[in-house]
Amino acid sequence: MKQRKRIYYNAEQRRLIWDRYQRGDSAHDIARLFDRYHSSILGIIHKAGGVRPLEPKRSPATLTLAEREDISRGLAAGKSLREIARYLNRSPSTICREVNRHGGIKKYRASKADKVAWENAKRPKPCKLYGNKALCLIIAQKMESAWSPQQISGWLRRTYPNNEDLNVSHETIYKTLYIQTRGALKKELQKHLRTQRVVRKSKHATLKGKGLGKIVDAVPISERPSNVEDRAVPGHWEGDLIQGSGNSFIATLVERHSRYVMLAKVPSNKTKPVIEALIKQAEKLPAELYKSLTWDRGCELTNHKDFTLATDIQVYFCDPQSPWQRGSNENTNRLLRQYFPKGTNLNEHSQIRLNQVAKQLNERLRKTLDYETPAERFNQCVASSG
Repeated sequence: MKQRKRIYYNAEQRRLIWDRYQRGDSAHDIARLFDRYHSSILGIIHKAGGVRPLEPKRSPATLTLAEREDISRGLAAGKSLREIARYLNRSPSTICREVNRHGGIKKYRASKADKVAWENAKRPKPCKLYGNKALCLIIAQKMESAWSPQQISGWLRRTYPNNEDLNVSHETIYKTLYIQTRGALKKELQKHLRTQRVVRKSKHATLKGKGLGKIVDAVPISERPSNVEDRAVPGHWEGDLIQGSGNSFIATLVERHSRYVMLAKVPSNKTKPVIEALIKQAEKLPAELYKSLTWDRGCELTNHKDFTLATDIQVYFCDPQSPWQRGSNENTNRLLRQYFPKGTNLNEHSQIRLNQVAKQLNERLRKTLDYETPAERFNQCVASSG
């Protein structure tokens, strides 16, 4: 079979690649546009760490490639620099500097001059973390303690409010980790990220689409009381299962007001053991702090009536393909993947270990709580209910 020639993507094609990648298309789908394999796309994406490079821009006053070609043709025709300047409506000194800078009258070439001009125009501003060893050390220590870049940024802003040198945005931390050419943070710190990704992934590529489950007498989320939506009232929970290898599962519960997390070990995703585990968790809390549970359309809650009968807690079900209706739980499941990576057997973890992980999550600062911890916010609810 004849081997295809190597493809060199031009600027327009690279722009299309990044447009499709940011929309959430896979490397396979993008490569098919060019009749190529996904590896040719991954090379471009991984080199930039999944972060779209900024497109170079020029000042309107800069000579364009078309003008440089007119200069080259004018010189070949024996015209003077003043004649060329008059034709281009440019200053003679501009044309003179341009020609002298790029080889003189006899050696001037438009394409070469334009390429050199683009290279000379690159004056990249150094990353804020580059050379700031004190700040890099703080970030590395916090990441090794399982803090996210956003938590680190918020903590720095609160701890050093008047020290600009020790303040940095979470976006700068992410970009410095993913774009290794910045040379400020070690690549090894990527393993401390929640997702442990080596490249940035489009948020649109992570949306899940689940079909409608056949659950008898399911109460839709549209019938959930309106006071649940604003999160002002504690006691309303969101739940889901996360799955590991070998059909292993963990039940995750998140309180909407405080983002407090509880984890339950379940032997399978069958409805009976899941319901029993949820009932056991519900018995640990006072009734004032467990008023409702919102779940997705998974068949593990087919016997939701048994749960409601045992606990007097109403279960509401999300609409099909609408994971954002359980936003707190979806976000928590992402955080849990730092402790329970995909593809690992979750049956290896005891309930004691699950409690330890939940405790660590509950003692982490949360931006959405104005950098309080879920434990602090939930304990306030417990105190007020008592």
